[in-house]
Amino acid sequence: MAESGFRGKSLRAITNDVAEGLVSVNPLFLKKFDKDMLKDLNEHMSKVMVLVRNDKVEFSDAVALRKRNLKLQRLNNAIVVLKNIAREKKVML
Repeated sequence: MAESGFRGKSLRAITNDVAEGLVSVNPLFLKKFDKDMLKDLNEHMSKVMVLVRNDKVEFSDAVALRKRNLKLQRLNNAIVVLKNIAREKKVML
């Protein structure tokens, strides 16, 4: 599977930027993505979401717990938008 890029960045880097809140995933952002790139982006987002979930965070550390939850929320919202766009374009993820 060839690694596709967007604006000179790998999909893994884009996914990390989404998790950090630097990139917002919306229909305009996904407009330039073809079917293969949508599939790869969905795969990378799922992998990063698993990695973020597996991070060990102390429950007493409220700041770290909040950061982790924000990353998960951003990734989840991006996946929902991605799946809706894929459904509109009739792409099977």
